[in-house]
Amino acid sequence: MQRAGTRSAAPPLCGTLMTPMLSLDDVALFRHFPGLRSGLPWVRLGYWPTPVEPIFGLPGARVPVYVKRDDRSSPRYGGNKVRTLESILGRAIEFGAERVWATGAYGSNHATATVMHAGAADLDAGVALFPQLPSSPARANLSAILAARVPVETMRSVVELPWVMARLHRQEPGDFVMPPGAASPRGALGAVSAGLELAEQIAGGECPAPARIVLAVGSTCTTAGLLVGLHLAGALGIGFGRTAPVPRVTAVRVTPWPVTSRLRIAHLARRTAQYTARLTGVQLPSLARLYATLTVDRRYLGSGYGRTTAAGWRAIHAFKRSHGPPLDVVYSAKSGAALLDFARSSRRGPLLFWATKSSAPLPQAGDPELAAAPQPLRDWLLGPGYLDFTSSAAGSAATSAFPL
Repeated sequence: MQRAGTRSAAPPLCGTLMTPMLSLDDVALFRHFPGLRSGLPWVRLGYWPTPVEPIFGLPGARVPVYVKRDDRSSPRYGGNKVRTLESILGRAIEFGAERVWATGAYGSNHATATVMHAGAADLDAGVALFPQLPSSPARANLSAILAARVPVETMRSVVELPWVMARLHRQEPGDFVMPPGAASPRGALGAVSAGLELAEQIAGGECPAPARIVLAVGSTCTTAGLLVGLHLAGALGIGFGRTAPVPRVTAVRVTPWPVTSRLRIAHLARRTAQYTARLTGVQLPSLARLYATLTVDRRYLGSGYGRTTAAGWRAIHAFKRSHGPPLDVVYSAKSGAALLDFARSSRRGPLLFWATKSSAPLPQAGDPELAAAPQPLRDWLLGPGYLDFTSSAAGSAATSAFPL
């Protein structure tokens, strides 16, 4: 295990942005439960609501398809992790932390989001990372992490993670250490709010109620929270009712069993529902009801986490031709492949695809940051395929999907 870095430096934005002031008024959970403002610490990071857009021209689609553009949730670093961080960084502040640690794979979206956003909460960041297969999006994430010059702990294997987390808790008692993806009831509250936000958009006529929502599942936090948020909206009579029942959530596996087992996701959803019920006073469904509205689709994982699939590449090209959100080979390409198959075979629609991967451009590590990086990370980042990564990173910086 190696460690590098000292104190967090605020990562630069790729481009100059003029952005409005963020407010709790934009968070659906606080709009419906204003009493939470005084007792639930929350860090505003994202631009809510994210748009819902139709996507046309997907090959063979028999039903309408819409996209929830969480990829545009922030110009600094978007995607679904921004929602998680709004809640969990609030918990870190409540804890009295000065530094927050993210844990995950070398190219973790959650670790990248933490590094990019912790400064907004006046928190330092650190990351503890284990190896994964290299890919362009994973390399882009790691490069952005290294560019921020935060403390980095490296592991030889994910097997070491529990011991590393325990050691960080013991050696740094004032630091806040998150599990991978911040998968916890508190971390899932951001996705609970996302479910309410979508229901408001349906009630407002921005899109019809979907029969099915398709998204990638890795650490399970977003899937569990979204499931609870949709049922919370149904209990409040927002967007869903007898004519438009709460949609089925299809979580497309990008990490293997048992991490993404259906029962494990449902149990986190149930714990989140119990926590949400204590906060809001709204009675939420039983484990059996949550389980019944959740499907975990394992057909698109391929040979493992981080491994590309032919179906994923086809989805990347199909979405690009249809002017949909950009997909990445590790996560959203696999859920995109599932969406394409559902669009071809479904008799009931519409379908809604949840775009979970950030489309904002990322800073890249320079020679000083690479020289200071732990050797395993430097070898992994600069290994075979590095030139392809630098070319694709330069292209993505020039074609950000975030409206500047």
